[in-house]
Amino acid sequence: MYLLTGATGFVGGVLARQLVSAGHSLRAIVRTPAKAVALRELGVELHLGDVTDKTSMRAPMTGVDGVFHVAGWYKLGVTARDRATAEAINVHGTRNVLELMRELGISKGVYTSTLAVNSDTHGQLVDETYRFDGRHLSIYDETKARAHDLANEFITGGLPLVIVQPGVIYGPGDTSSLKTTLLQFLQRKLPAIPAKTAFCWTHVDDVARGHVLAMQRGQAGRNYFVCGPVHTMEEGLEVASDVSGVPMPRIRLQPGMMRALSKVTGLIEKIATLPTDYASETLREMAGTTYIGSNARAKSELGWTVRGLRDGWAETVRGELRSAPRDP
Repeated sequence: MYLLTGATGFVGGVLARQLVSAGHSLRAIVRTPAKAVALRELGVELHLGDVTDKTSMRAPMTGVDGVFHVAGWYKLGVTARDRATAEAINVHGTRNVLELMRELGISKGVYTSTLAVNSDTHGQLVDETYRFDGRHLSIYDETKARAHDLANEFITGGLPLVIVQPGVIYGPGDTSSLKTTLLQFLQRKLPAIPAKTAFCWTHVDDVARGHVLAMQRGQAGRNYFVCGPVHTMEEGLEVASDVSGVPMPRIRLQPGMMRALSKVTGLIEKIATLPTDYASETLREMAGTTYIGSNARAKSELGWTVRGLRDGWAETVRGELRSAPRDP
C-alpha cells in the first residue's frame, strides 16, 4: 500500500494510473474530491486532506509501505503576493509530509524535487553532485530549493528518502507555461521565441515511471535526475512546426534584451498587474537560461529510459491538433 500526495495533478495523476496498473494498492490525499473522480474509478482510496494540514494526513499515512510526495505549487510570472502560498505548500507542506514519515516509521519515500533548484547552469550539463548557492530566478525555484534542502536535512537525520528531479515535463494533460506556449504557437499567436533557452524535455509518462523505479530500486539518501534530452525552446518549436505546418516566428529574443525588459516590467509591476507572459519573473526565467542536467545516474542505477523529443513531443503536438476546436 502506497500513499500519494498531488494525485490530482499532472504528474501525480499519471503516477497513480501506473501504480494501480502494476497492481499496487494506493491511497491519495486530495483537497477537492470532486476533482478526483477518475482516481476513485481507478480504485484509489481517497482521503480528504491537505499537505499544509499535517493532522489531516496522519490517518491515511498510517500503515502504508511507502509515500510518494508529489504535491507542489507551480506558477510562473507571479509576484511577491504569491510567496506565502508557495512557501505553505512547497516548504511547509514538505516538512509536514516528511515529519509524518519519520513519526510513523514509513519504510521508504520518494520526494519530487526539480532541476530548477539548480537554477540557470549557464550551459553546463550538471549532475546530482552540483550545488547552486546563488539567488534563484523565481519564487517557484526558490521555494522548491528550500524544500530540497529540507529533504536533505531529513535524509541526514536518517529518513529513508529518495529524491527525484525532473526537468521540463510535457504530455497529455499539461497545464504549465510550456503548454500555453505550444497553444500560442499552433494558433499563430506567438510573436517571438527566446533565443538560447534550453531545458531537459521529459514526457510525463517517463517522469512517472522514474518515480516508480525510484521507489523500487532507488538508494535511500540518493537523488536522481529523471530528466530527458537537452533541447532549446527553438528546437522544440521546430518539431511542432514540422508536425503542424505552422511556420516558425521570425523574431528571436536575445538574453540581454529579455533581462533588460525584465527590469522594466519589474518597475511596472509595482503599480500594475501584467499578463503572465510579460511578467518580470517570466522574462528572467526565459532569458537564455539553461535548466539542464545529466540523467546518467537514473539510467545506470534505476534502469530508467526516456523517449526522445521527436517521438514524445511530436505526439503531444498531434494530440493538441486533434483536440483543437475546428472552424464551422
